[in-house]
Order: sequence, then C-alpha cells, then structure tokens
Amino acid sequence: MTERALTFGSVAEAYERYRPGYPDEVVETVLAYAARPVATALEIGAGTGKATRVFANHGVRVTATDPDAAMLAELVKHVPASVRPVRATFEELPLTTTYDLVYAAAALHWTRPEGRWERAAALLEPGGIVASFGAPRDLADPVVEEALRVAGTPWLQEVDVPSPDGTPEDSTLQWPSTELAASELFTDVTQVVLEQRTAVSARDYVGLLSTVSAFLVLSPADREAALASILDALPAEVDVVGDIRLHLARKA
Repeated sequence: MTERALTFGSVAEAYERYRPGYPDEVVETVLAYAARPVATALEIGAGTGKATRVFANHGVRVTATDPDAAMLAELVKHVPASVRPVRATFEELPLTTTYDLVYAAAALHWTRPEGRWERAAALLEPGGIVASFGAPRDLADPVVEEALRVAGTPWLQEVDVPSPDGTPEDSTLQWPSTELAASELFTDVTQVVLEQRTAVSARDYVGLLSTVSAFLVLSPADREAALASILDALPAEVDVVGDIRLHLARKA
C-alpha cells in the first residue's frame, strides 16, 4: 500500500488533467451537516487540489497537506492564495493546531490504521467534523467494463484498492463510516451518496487510468502496453459512473 500511495507525483500533470473535480454539492452537504460555521479545514492527501479549491471557493481556509512535493507544486497552480500547502503525511502532522473540519478526498485509505481516528479527533475543535469522500470511475456498461478487465488482465491483478476494513461492497454502511460508527471518539455518523454520471472519450478515460496507482506501479513498458490494450478494447466514448460516497461524523 505504501508503494502505491507514493506513486502519484510522477504523473502530477496528468492527474490534474484527467481526474475529475468535485461539485459544489459536496461542500454544501458538508456545511449543512456541520450546522455551524466552518472557517478552517485540514485536508489529508490533497493531491493537486481537486477538492481543495471547492472548499476554498466556499470561504473555508484550507491547510492542504500531501507527502508528495510534485503534487503540491501542481496544487498551488490551481488553488486560491488563501490555501496553505504543507508537505507531510497525515501521521507527520503536529497536533498543535485544531480545525473545524478534517477531510480527505479519495485519500484516507492511504493513512495508517493505527491511531487514525485518535489523530483526527485531536486535530478537531470541540464538535468539529470529519469528512471522507471519493468516487469510483466505473464504466456504466457492464459489457464494456468486462472488456476493459480482460484487456488489462495480462498486466494487472487488482485495480481498485480494497476496503481497508474488509467491508463487503454490498453492505449498506461502507468504510470509513464503519470505523467511525465503532469509535467512541465520534458520533452522528452519516453516509450520503451524490449521484454523478458523465460521458468521456475513451482516450480521456485511459488518461484517467494512467493516474491510478495499480498502473503506476507497473514498469513503463508494461504500463504502456496495458493502457494501449485497454484503449483498443473501448468504444470511442464511454459512460462513467462516478457516484460520490460522502462519510461524515462529529467529534463526540
């Protein structure tokens, strides 16, 4: 997992180009749940700032953290000057400042399980909230999805990162809500799904795949071969399911 977590900086510009951003609805849902002013936020694994800019544009002062210098260098090109970038893993952050909100966008699974929630709680103001969200980029047509899987099989074993706590995909409550609900440090655990459907060119979809950690850990030759094989297997345009699963909890 650590190896996969530290691969993104090598494709920071492609990550910015091909990874979709987040809609205002994510921030609006978080702020409505908070039911109190959210002036400051700590972002875990900010990447190129896909989520950072949406929160910042809603007036939240974001401290955007990421362990990869290349990702942060890309981030500062796209976020308001109010954002404070910090190069650090979640585990390296000093527990000397507290925030109204601690959140992660498609990044929380890269943090270490040991002490994860104790650290998050220590970084929150009393009654502050924690949020985690992300979206799969699955193909809507199962036939096309299977064609993609077959095309990549010679090189890839597992594309998706499995649930960190082993929660089955068909469970109503998903990770990290499962862990938050079991923790005495948090209360009012809420899981919300925001439906997202898009249509993109096959080339752009393969561009997105080129930023996925399962591809980044391949040798350059294998990565190129796998992506070329997948591109050949796809129609010119694909429909993508990108439902955002948003997990929320309040510091007890």
